[in-house]
Amino acid sequence: MSEYLTTNEVAELLRIKERKVYDLASSGVLPCNKAIGKLLFPRDQIDAWLANHAEHVVQPLTARPAVFLGSHDPLLEWALRESRSGLAMLFDGSQDGLRRFLAREGVAVGLHIHDEKTQTWNECAVKQQAAQHPVVLLEWAVRQRGLIVAKHCVDQVVSVDDVVNVRFVARQAEAGAQVLFEQLLVQRKINKDSMQYTHVARTESDLAAAVSSGLADAGFGLACVAASYNLHFVPIIEERFDLLLDRAQYFEEPIQRLMRFCTTDKFKQHASGLVGYDASNIGRVIFNSSAEMG
Repeated sequence: MSEYLTTNEVAELLRIKERKVYDLASSGVLPCNKAIGKLLFPRDQIDAWLANHAEHVVQPLTARPAVFLGSHDPLLEWALRESRSGLAMLFDGSQDGLRRFLAREGVAVGLHIHDEKTQTWNECAVKQQAAQHPVVLLEWAVRQRGLIVAKHCVDQVVSVDDVVNVRFVARQAEAGAQVLFEQLLVQRKINKDSMQYTHVARTESDLAAAVSSGLADAGFGLACVAASYNLHFVPIIEERFDLLLDRAQYFEEPIQRLMRFCTTDKFKQHASGLVGYDASNIGRVIFNSSAEMG
């Protein structure tokens, strides 16, 4: 048995990448010798170092499952299917998706988190919660959001001030739409306990379906979904929907297949046909963390 270990052998022993071994050696953390431009690690010194620093050994990151997390977006859902990306979808709200993404439960997450103080979308949440990770935030689309109203309530609901007068379908607490809607209630000094909430819709489509079927009179949703259900729509705000991606996963085939599909005429024609959508800046980099990929 050789009394020296190679860089590759040390990497396997510590279960880290070779690049990390070079970093530890160059910073003097790992004992090593250099001969003919090659790093050699005395086996006995590495064993001693490992015994003294075992709790500090960097463990390999768990692989991310091929799942797209976060908020439900009709265009994104369609594109993931049509591109044959191979990615499963778990759309259960922006905050839920961001939490799962940071726990490495998916390769990407769709977000529309509004920061009331700066009046910006997604950047504050990403910088506060994910800046230490190797991530990139890309624009997906600008969407028109407002009140989806049943036809029999068109005269009753003309602004947010009128929502207390009708049966209203809510979104789950983790949804960016619900967070934004409650911000609007606070701005108008409307007590959310005065709302006549019927139930919780977990997607944009579920919300519109509830209004269309008569389970509720109104909800806070997207213009394109209201149009697809032939429902009345009261525009309130334009929001930016972004994609937060693991930088390494961006170059893998599932995400690349999705992004290539977004350049096709088929995608552009479909996106242009959605009411209240502007996908002209799709792929624009909003934020790129300085964290290195592990």
